Amino acid sequence: MSTVEPGTTLPGITVAFTRACLVHYAGASTDFNPIHWSDRAAADLGLPGVIAHGMLTMGTALRVVTDWCGDPGRVQNYYVRFTKPVVVPDQDQGATVTFGGTVTKVADGVATVSIEAVFDGAKVLGAATAQVRLD
Repeated sequence: MSTVEPGTTLPGITVAFTRACLVHYAGASTDFNPIHWSDRAAADLGLPGVIAHGMLTMGTALRVVTDWCGDPGRVQNYYVRFTKPVVVPDQDQGATVTFGGTVTKVADGVATVSIEAVFDGAKVLGAATAQVRLD
């Protein structure tokens, strides 16, 4: 990773979030909010449908960085702002989200990576950045 410089593009990933994924994540996180499994509950709150857990989207986005650097322990910090929900339809294909990253700065052995998450043509995370120790 010694040749990392601003503009370096990290390999992206594409993930399909299905209702089954949401159930598994709810069990692991103990976040059983019905907006993550009930169309009725989501509609009652004005949502367009069942939405993926924000932390599931956030954690999946960081995989771009951890897959690239090879060691999750190198991540020094991580920040995101949620800008739009990922609506997960009740069908087998689920909701496809594409994640990517670009190094924006390298200083003192630390790379700053800007992370992008796109669902249905729109960014779902804003100001998503991670700082990664390179050595």
